Amino acid sequence: MSDDTLSLAQILIARRSLTPADDGCQEILIERLEKLGFRIEKMRFGEVDNLWARRGDTAPVLCLAGHTDVVPTGPLEQWDSDPFTPTIRDGKLYGRGAADMKSSLAAFITAIEAFVAQHANHQGSIALLITSDEEGIAVDGTVKVVEALKARGELLDYCIVGEPTCTDTLGDTIKNGRRGSLSGNLTIKGIQGHIAYPHLAKNPIHLAAPAIAELAQTEWDQGNEYFPPTTWHISNIHGGTGATNVIPGTLNLLFNFRFSTASTVESLQNRVYEILGKHGLDYDLQWELSGKPFLTPKAELADAMHAAIVEVTGIEPQLSTSGGTSDGRFIADICAQVIEFGPRNATIHKLNEHVAVDDLEKLSRIYQLIMENLLIDKTVVADSDTDGFWDKLKKYFSFG
Repeated sequence: MSDDTLSLAQILIARRSLTPADDGCQEILIERLEKLGFRIEKMRFGEVDNLWARRGDTAPVLCLAGHTDVVPTGPLEQWDSDPFTPTIRDGKLYGRGAADMKSSLAAFITAIEAFVAQHANHQGSIALLITSDEEGIAVDGTVKVVEALKARGELLDYCIVGEPTCTDTLGDTIKNGRRGSLSGNLTIKGIQGHIAYPHLAKNPIHLAAPAIAELAQTEWDQGNEYFPPTTWHISNIHGGTGATNVIPGTLNLLFNFRFSTASTVESLQNRVYEILGKHGLDYDLQWELSGKPFLTPKAELADAMHAAIVEVTGIEPQLSTSGGTSDGRFIADICAQVIEFGPRNATIHKLNEHVAVDDLEKLSRIYQLIMENLLIDKTVVADSDTDGFWDKLKKYFSFG
């Protein structure tokens, strides 16, 4: 299986699927899934290719989710090998998307193939939700597929998102949630004027400074068991004409909240309004919600994943909600248990992105064991094995 997972990962990496392009990656997956009896549904929205594939009609539904698109390469001359020519050096597979997340896609497929070969009549259903719009603006990808599934009442019980989650070694981290992202575009209004006649002008920078200080020092919440406290940060700020003798008429700030389940969108917005009003500012404020926080408690999926990781790697994985947003924020709308697990994330979006070749077989095996833990009735299997043992024993001793 290791060679098969490696081979498929190499084939996918060789596709120049710069977001939002898929460049044929999904067709490669479809060819293998159709042989396993998956129903294939291509969902194209705008310029984005999406794939919904399902095997089985009953619950529970275990979905494997991911993306075929990758981020730009950066300066090609700074790569040690062509980013779209998968290359193995020193036990590592190099190429754009090697870690984020074409190796996970390859492991999904080989894990499903191995699982179905052993358990053709498994319980429930296996599904794949694949998009080419995760690394970009993410408006025609997973979110649209989720909306379509929700509209027809097709819900999920468990979802594994194959994002790279591990820090030092495969198996050390699984992500059972992510913080929400709420951005604001704030314009503070003043009155432009000559800097030598300040009494005829109102400097919005000076007016905003106390409010900015208070926003930066505010404790929005204390977090909770799974999340750190909510943070507020300015990402961009601009004011002025470029001249040294003009008081600007406006000050523009772009800021962002990364927030936990300890706060809501409304509570954060209301506190911002309160602070701006307290300082008597004249302003315009536009909001953009990129994603709400989601959290999967310790339940069947987390237990199944924990057991699989320990069996394959011997490592006790840690739960984490760190990092940016992922498509899990959309899937959580139709699935109560969403957990991310994939290879190491140390080189994602970097030059010379890579994944350890030895991790590919382990990753595929972990995904396969998760399927077995969730979709195989171990009691029935155990009873069947026991009956077979006694039948053989009776035949051997010729009694009964």
